[in-house]
Amino acid sequence: MERLLGHTPLRARAFAFAILGVSVVLAGCGADNSYKNQLRPPEPINVTANVSDKRVSVSPTGFGAGPIVLIITNQTLRRQDVTLETSALNRKAGIKQSTGPIVPQGGTAQLQVNIAQGNYRLSADDDNIAPATIAVGSSRGTSQNELLQP
Repeated sequence: MERLLGHTPLRARAFAFAILGVSVVLAGCGADNSYKNQLRPPEPINVTANVSDKRVSVSPTGFGAGPIVLIITNQTLRRQDVTLETSALNRKAGIKQSTGPIVPQGGTAQLQVNIAQGNYRLSADDDNIAPATIAVGSSRGTSQNELLQP
């Protein structure tokens, strides 16, 4: 009889207000626009190095800052440890990463480094082998819009 007269029971009103309250709360979710997507870092590049009896050679000798994979081959007759370190010319705190012993005559090793702008030295543990220098410029561009990225 109450429904015919336009009156709703108390339980129905409470349910309607609960639904309205939940709707308002859910509408507020996700309204925070302060979150900003970060750009992807630059794509890693391969940098190769060769240790010979006279010197360490690197290719390329210059590139932009960002992640690199340094692939080193030992062409000498002895095991070699190779070290990538910040040059004394850099003003910021530097890096120093070394490979383990690389077997002679064609053994390889890798270093994965997120390298910053500056000058670097790549040297073998044998003092008779001249080190290579690497010049790293400003950061390479983002890989944000490149397809098929891991």
